[in-house]
Amino acid sequence: MSEVNIFLVEDDEVDAMSVKRALRELKICNPLYRATDGIDALEILRGANGKKKLPSPFIILLDLNMPRMGGLEFLDELRRDNELKRSVVFVMTTSAAEEDRVRAYDKCIAGYMLKHSTAHTFLEAVVMLEHYWRVIEFPEAR
Repeated sequence: MSEVNIFLVEDDEVDAMSVKRALRELKICNPLYRATDGIDALEILRGANGKKKLPSPFIILLDLNMPRMGGLEFLDELRRDNELKRSVVFVMTTSAAEEDRVRAYDKCIAGYMLKHSTAHTFLEAVVMLEHYWRVIEFPEAR
């Protein structure tokens, strides 16, 4: 199996550092890429506007509340793109709103996780993700 790349789409520096810290503490050395909003993320996924294309396979960790293009709008674009529509996406957000959760699952996400102020939540999420990517099979890259 190929090494799984982690693509963090997160505008908040503190939350991004928490994910990086959790990966480091768990000794997970998978490559980590980051975008700060949905537009930046799509450019990286598509290799557009001079940005290097993210190698497959990958898992996307997506925040919902971001500037320029938020997570739900990003998911709309992702699912309309024939090359990217099968991307595995986990939402990691502060939004506990049922409407956001339903809208995200309607866009075929793999899971919805609430961020909390403690690093422990990120550790639990990263442990779960590591188990996930070790047992599932990804579609072949096009």
